[in-house]
Amino acid sequence: MSKIATLPNIQGDHLEVPTLQKLASAPDMDHPPRFLLLYGSLREHSFSRFLTEEAARILRHFGGDVRIFDPRELPMVGSVTEDHPKVVELRELCLWSEAHVWCSPERHGTVSAVLKNQIDWIPLEQGGVRPSQGRTLAVMQVCGGSQSFNVVNTLRLLGRWMRMFTIPNQSSVPMAYKEFDEGGRMRPSAYYDRVVDVMEELFKITILMRGHTDYLTNRYSERNERAMKAIDRQIERI
Repeated sequence: MSKIATLPNIQGDHLEVPTLQKLASAPDMDHPPRFLLLYGSLREHSFSRFLTEEAARILRHFGGDVRIFDPRELPMVGSVTEDHPKVVELRELCLWSEAHVWCSPERHGTVSAVLKNQIDWIPLEQGGVRPSQGRTLAVMQVCGGSQSFNVVNTLRLLGRWMRMFTIPNQSSVPMAYKEFDEGGRMRPSAYYDRVVDVMEELFKITILMRGHTDYLTNRYSERNERAMKAIDRQIERI
């Protein structure tokens, strides 16, 4: 098996992998659940990327289809047009996805500019489609010092603004430099177990939400607005 598929820190007997894989491959599921993962650092030795890759391994182990967006060469919002290749790539992945994982280091008490820039490039509406609306979301952060929840709290706010369903569980890894080995793999710990918890919860809720997001995001105010516009158009024809 490839390195990314191995999960040496997990006790397999304690996971619900067969159940999750069965749910993901049920006859009414024409494809595995699709996860887009974003991380917030451009450093070569990036702990937010390491944590994101660990989350990807777990989601793939459960049977998910996982893509990690590489933020390198993504320009700052407003500096280029929307047809820039990296912008197009990010937006296409958002449309493809059913769930997101956002992971950022803490920078001056909040999310990094690298992650915020990715989120800022995701429009609330694109060609009549809302790329983020109805997606499930899990949030994670890495800390250089003691444990903090500033980043995950901010990411929850952003997720709400992007009309996403953020799951209750979350991960915050303090002193991240102690939690990963030289190869970028997370060491066994309660923090690793929490990451498994978060990914398992995200996987389950994404499966449960499948097929229901259109109904859950169908708003009275928007239906009313469409109805009023239709009436106005009828009046204009008279």
